Amino acid sequence: MNKSILYLLLLVNFSLYSQQAELKLAADAWPPFTNVEGEKSILTDLVSEALTRMNTVSSISIIEFNDVLSEIESGKFDGSPALWISDDRKEKYFFSKPYLYNQLILVGRKGSDVSQNSFSQLSGMRIGVVDNYAYGNFGNNKQITIVSDVNNQKNLENLLSDKIDYMLVDALLIQYMLKYQLNDVTKHLAIGQKPLLVKPLHFALGKNVENAEEIISQFDEQIEEMVADESFNRILELNWIQADVDGDGVTELVLGSNMAGTAAPQNIYGLMMDNSYKEKNGPKRYYIDGKLYEDWDNIPKSYKLDLVEDKTPSEEDTYIRLDF
Repeated sequence: MNKSILYLLLLVNFSLYSQQAELKLAADAWPPFTNVEGEKSILTDLVSEALTRMNTVSSISIIEFNDVLSEIESGKFDGSPALWISDDRKEKYFFSKPYLYNQLILVGRKGSDVSQNSFSQLSGMRIGVVDNYAYGNFGNNKQITIVSDVNNQKNLENLLSDKIDYMLVDALLIQYMLKYQLNDVTKHLAIGQKPLLVKPLHFALGKNVENAEEIISQFDEQIEEMVADESFNRILELNWIQADVDGDGVTELVLGSNMAGTAAPQNIYGLMMDNSYKEKNGPKRYYIDGKLYEDWDNIPKSYKLDLVEDKTPSEEDTYIRLDF
């Protein structure tokens, strides 16, 4: 048989295998990021969409986080849609490029001082975190007491019962709570304005998974396309995201609708961020309907429409609430 024909047959067989093989992924219940089927779960939706575009069949099981890593290592699962990187994990997994950055802010009881902008200012404090999340070393401040529990709900209960002084919570969860639980939040909680910790999120596959590196590479390409075609915004339900759409290493603000608002956006949940999230004014350029605009003034007036915010919670939204 002609060698070129044999090569093509092998390539076709490999392609058919990659399309038919199912990636079995696992994550914990971490609303609104990951959650069981039928409940708001923006990251599982995002990763599933990217894999579907790759013709890769996948399933995502929601289990306790303590079991996520151990069952990937045992071979029961192939990877996870959403993991933070640590040195230990890099030895066991291939990671995608960051596709979202968790911005962890300080939350305390009403009246607490939440103005701290580094862990060095929290000496003597008890900080609530989630079990086995790879937070890092908390600024090497040995005077902080870290209290871990199974999820944000338990940390909230610990906070309100004075078992901890503060908890670290992702800013996006706070945005949802302010939208749907405004009275409870303002009555009980003080919320920091700047992230104490920013952690990149990655799609991860175990190094023993066949073609894992190729799958990860294709996933990165699909995420870039999803940012450019605005499906990223749609899945995350965000009007603006921050991403490097032109590959120059500097992020732009990407609009996911035809309504930019009547003034330049101030509060952006950062995605694929460079260090501009730390800067006072952030990125300057805007990406709208496939075009780049150098500043807010250059954006056509037809886009500068008032945003109409729907504060009516959907059935899915009820599952991202925390019980006070």
